[in-house]
Amino acid sequence: MKITFPDQRVAEYEKGVSAFDIASAISKGLAKKCVYAKVNNIDFDLNRPILEDSNLVLVTLDDPEINDFLNHSCSHLMASAVRRLYPKAMFGVGPAIEEGFYYDINPGEDIKITEEDLEKIEKVMFEIASQEMTFERIEVSKEKALEYFKNDKYKQEIINELEEGVTITLYKHDEFIDLCRGPHVPNTKFLKFFKLLNISGAYWRGDSKNEQLQRIYGTCFKDAVSLENHLQILKERAERDHRKLGKELELFMISDYGPGFPFWLPKGMVLRKALENYWYKVHTRENYEFIQTPIMLNKELWETSGHWANYKDNMYTSEIDKHEFAIKPMNCPGGLLVYKHTLHSYKDFPWRVGELGLVHRHEASGALNGLFRVRAFTQDDAHIYMREDQIVSEVCELIRLYDEVYSVFNLEYNIELSTRPEEKYIGSVEVWDRSEKALADACTKAGKAFKVNEGDGAFYGPKLDFKLKDSMNRIWQCGTIQLDMNLPVRFDISYIDEKGEKKRPVMLHRALLGSIERFIGVITEHFGGAFPTWLSPVQVKLIPVNNEYHSEYARKIEKILKSHDIRVETDYREEKLGYKIREAQTKKIPYQLVCGDNEVKNNTLTYRKYGEKDSFNLSIEDFVSKIVEEIKTLGKK
Repeated sequence: MKITFPDQRVAEYEKGVSAFDIASAISKGLAKKCVYAKVNNIDFDLNRPILEDSNLVLVTLDDPEINDFLNHSCSHLMASAVRRLYPKAMFGVGPAIEEGFYYDINPGEDIKITEEDLEKIEKVMFEIASQEMTFERIEVSKEKALEYFKNDKYKQEIINELEEGVTITLYKHDEFIDLCRGPHVPNTKFLKFFKLLNISGAYWRGDSKNEQLQRIYGTCFKDAVSLENHLQILKERAERDHRKLGKELELFMISDYGPGFPFWLPKGMVLRKALENYWYKVHTRENYEFIQTPIMLNKELWETSGHWANYKDNMYTSEIDKHEFAIKPMNCPGGLLVYKHTLHSYKDFPWRVGELGLVHRHEASGALNGLFRVRAFTQDDAHIYMREDQIVSEVCELIRLYDEVYSVFNLEYNIELSTRPEEKYIGSVEVWDRSEKALADACTKAGKAFKVNEGDGAFYGPKLDFKLKDSMNRIWQCGTIQLDMNLPVRFDISYIDEKGEKKRPVMLHRALLGSIERFIGVITEHFGGAFPTWLSPVQVKLIPVNNEYHSEYARKIEKILKSHDIRVETDYREEKLGYKIREAQTKKIPYQLVCGDNEVKNNTLTYRKYGEKDSFNLSIEDFVSKIVEEIKTLGKK
């Protein structure tokens, strides 16, 4: 049997040899570092027999993908500890997730696991990990699997949905057996560096109609240093939580009278409008036109668009004049009505139409999360209509625009191209292939690398997703560019080509920020609430040292700053100077200006920038020029 290595070296081994055997033959040190293997690009347990000629990649603890693998195995380790402590526990699913893992658990009748119990579970996990128990892969029939899990209704439900005759894999360590495709680490010694983080409720299979289980979250790393570094980041994230900062900085609130419906407070509204004004400015420059479509429209429109059949449960509805209406969950159908309102020529294309459209979606109450998951939000939508031969150039221009805007917020990003699903897609394979190639060619032309997500496109067309990376290494899905083969047909839209004939245009859906609310949540945590000056609700805090002697000068400065559209607040409270300066720092205001005897005498300003220790003295004119330029250039030099 021939084994081909990544360097294209080929060696012969006996049929049934394992990846561990091959690693051991190469080097004992390599074998100790190996965690799993890729056999013909399929993940394999190290001890699983290889039965045919294969390409082999040995994956060690140094591989960047190893964290997902460790976390998946650690979810099994946690489940085995829970079973020891709660013998009647039943288990839902326990996948690896970004930066960790979770397991959904029913600990048993009348039993509730609390945050205080996590330490107890960790102790048992450490015991099992230190015993270096092997993960054993077991292949069984469906009938045998049902017998193994006769006391776990959740596993039985999953197994019963599998086809008859299929081979099912189980994984065993200690006395614990779990239903799993695998693979796993060779033994539990690889799982010593973990931490259980929190516990929450989760409906079985994410359906609020099902019973609620307990979801325990944790994380696992290859060594103590990596784990400690991550825990430090989590601590910083907690300090930067946008819900916490939103309250401290008086940006927004959520009321029990409207769960999932944010209230924007005065300072938050200033920030929001600054962001929207920037959005309008760059889109006006890029030759977008703007529309506003109604928030509520007749049921017939949503039947035409397909939302009524596929999305009705997430829509809010009402009756008007004995007709059923729905509040829009998306802006697209209204935008298409605008397109159909007039005739269009090929000369009009590409026609770029933007809308900051407020949409409503009924999210499960347990999924609501500050500004990240809400029931009412504003999508920064645009729909672009064009000829097919314009796709590459238009998408290339969009990538350039996305690149510019994300750089303003110091956000890095990666692009993912999601291709045709295996099933339930519309349109011909030929059209899909052309569309996918057009998106790929646009990325190449724009000089951007991209990752392909096979089969992850929407049913109506392929898409580019922009994954933003913030200052704490988290990935956020915000921007998207989607080719739509569905709505142009459903709404029967057309244009007149150069021959005077009607043709179907290509339609692009694109959102740059994703939603205003969620993006503000992201940048609040990204900047830790210390927004750049152009975006900050209050740009300058003016602090007179003594109201009796310096308030008149402060009012003069305030008037000058406001005349240059600089957002300024003056602190006239009878408090100590140090207290007022510290509070301005706490509120993360970009500039604090102190007005005392020297400033009044010399007609100057003494300023200190947020996060810096030194103070500087400038003339009024020089300070105004400095801050106006900073705002104008969005802080970029």
